[in-house]
Amino acid sequence: MKKEIEKELEKSEQLEELLYDFTFVGSPQISPDGTYIVYVKKVINEEREYTSNLVLVNRDTGIEHDWTALGGEKKDRSPRWSPDGKTIAFVSDRSGEDQIWLISTDGGEARKLTNLKSGVSAPVWRPDGTSLLILSKDKKEEEKVEGRKPLVVTDLQYKSDGVGFLDGYHQQIVIIDVSSGGEKIKWLTDAPFNHSSPSWSPDGQSIAYVRSRNEDAEQGTYMRSDLFVQRLEEGEVEPEQLNREGGSFDTPKWSPDGKKLSFIGHFFLHEGATLNKVWTVDVDKREFTCLTDIADLECSDVLISDMHWGGASPGAVWNEDGTEVYFLASEQGNTGVYCANVDCTVRQITGGDRHFYAFHYIPKTNEAAVAVSDPLNIGDIYTLSFHGDRVNEECISHSNEEVLQRMELSSPESFTYTGKDGLEIQGWMMRPAGFKGDQTYPLILEIHGGPHMMYGNSFMHEFQFLVSKGYAVLYTNPRGSQGYGQDFVNGCRGDYGGGDYEDVMAGVDASLKSYSFIDEDRLYVTGGSYGGFMTNWIVGKTDRFKAAVTQRSISNWQSFYGVSDIGYFFTKWEVGSDLDENPDKLWHHSPLKYVDQIQTPLLILHSEHDYRCPIEQGEQLYIALKHRGKDTMFVRFPDSDHNLSRSGHPELRVARLKHLVNWFDQRGGSDSTNTGE
Repeated sequence: MKKEIEKELEKSEQLEELLYDFTFVGSPQISPDGTYIVYVKKVINEEREYTSNLVLVNRDTGIEHDWTALGGEKKDRSPRWSPDGKTIAFVSDRSGEDQIWLISTDGGEARKLTNLKSGVSAPVWRPDGTSLLILSKDKKEEEKVEGRKPLVVTDLQYKSDGVGFLDGYHQQIVIIDVSSGGEKIKWLTDAPFNHSSPSWSPDGQSIAYVRSRNEDAEQGTYMRSDLFVQRLEEGEVEPEQLNREGGSFDTPKWSPDGKKLSFIGHFFLHEGATLNKVWTVDVDKREFTCLTDIADLECSDVLISDMHWGGASPGAVWNEDGTEVYFLASEQGNTGVYCANVDCTVRQITGGDRHFYAFHYIPKTNEAAVAVSDPLNIGDIYTLSFHGDRVNEECISHSNEEVLQRMELSSPESFTYTGKDGLEIQGWMMRPAGFKGDQTYPLILEIHGGPHMMYGNSFMHEFQFLVSKGYAVLYTNPRGSQGYGQDFVNGCRGDYGGGDYEDVMAGVDASLKSYSFIDEDRLYVTGGSYGGFMTNWIVGKTDRFKAAVTQRSISNWQSFYGVSDIGYFFTKWEVGSDLDENPDKLWHHSPLKYVDQIQTPLLILHSEHDYRCPIEQGEQLYIALKHRGKDTMFVRFPDSDHNLSRSGHPELRVARLKHLVNWFDQRGGSDSTNTGE
């Protein structure tokens, strides 16, 4: 049986293999005078490993150069212009550990600036260009240990998806003197907390940053953080905490006069389902103002794509006179650039049916560089010139023109439908490649993760792959999704498998009613993370689907509480209880409870090193199904975490897609007689 499956997978070699030819672009940065753009280009090399380099574009001539060399598996990223525009600082692992390197815009070889054993990240230039802020873990003492050593755990949070087991050290802020060639180093922070988002004041005499709180199990204040300012005066000066109430803060930015900070965040009014807002705080008076309070808007990029990941938040960036801030926000399946005035008015600057997934603004020339995707374009770099309410756009990269010409792409059709209780839901339908109006086609329902994320107008390789195999694809934003206001995003909390289940099933009904080409006897379903939970839940509630694929899923909330890196607070936030308070409620919402009712053939895909939805969630479900003689299979992906579909090893990403479509094909899915191939 195993050999037969492997042979079938070998036959499947079409759009999924084009992943190896894709170019991924991001992290655009404009030079201080607006003359140049630098961005990161990531590709998959001949050894099928990721590698990335910096690309420099002259805006006057349009000529671009690979400014750092591509080669091997090395990765150059996070470019940052010096204030005089003559030097680019960037992070690279070319020497083994991530370190800061400098390269001149006049050319020449890059030179290494830092040599910290724990590696570094997030360079930020001082306004006078004399030094850099960076992040690095605590200074480590060399420890020689003979033989094997057990992991001793004393903290509540001791592991993190994508990182692994935490080592007890914390991320600190370090000042590196550039003129000394990195020899002069000052550790600005040393408290036993993680520090992030450092920002220089305009005069270079103060630094703002975010500091995490320790978990307080008694108070339940998980994931809180505090906003600090550190004055750089002679002698030791204690950092000043600006907030009294703990919140979720990100990317503080100084106003031009140095009197205020902008930041993105919230104060957990609805726990993890609280919309991010744009705020300012008067540094001396400690007065907080929400600039976007009147807008029922998520002020961050929460649009799902399997092509873009790991982009740093731009925050809310001040214009030159300090009257407005610019930021990314998500709304109805799109992200765009928005503006909030200090008088608390909000407007959209540019957007459309697109995904703005990176943003860098410079006040001096009133311009921005952005990375933009849409359902038919993987992603490119654009420049934006602001002229009041008018914006001029110019595309400066054409990263995937050749490979896109080798693909027959399907353009999603947006539609709305009404849920069981009258709630309006947005969805999208993608017709299969080679579509013919006189034929019928199988349909795959895709359910997103989060749940507080959203599907929308971004390129999805997985969706285009499925339509290339002759399937129609339906994806929706049921209650709990972002992009439709606070009440909507809060709508699934405490009711997992209730109204959200009704919403996705109503989407299937609406599709069958509106699209006559769908074969109602060939319906399939898949989803990852929360979408995996929902897939498990659906097959325990209905036999309507011919086959299902659950990915990185949740099957048992009771065990999830103790094994997930977020389980000890996420179950309370989202399901409405924890293991101590009401374990019966956790079991009631667990798909494993309904395993006897599952008749749908179910493929389980899971990553070995997934700490967000640990692989034991897939193991429990597989054993329960197999023990009952159900049609199931379990595929475990080595050396992979929760982000396999987005940033996993390229060969494993391709293998995942092949298993996904093969499972459906083998159970009555697409074939040549139905697709007209």
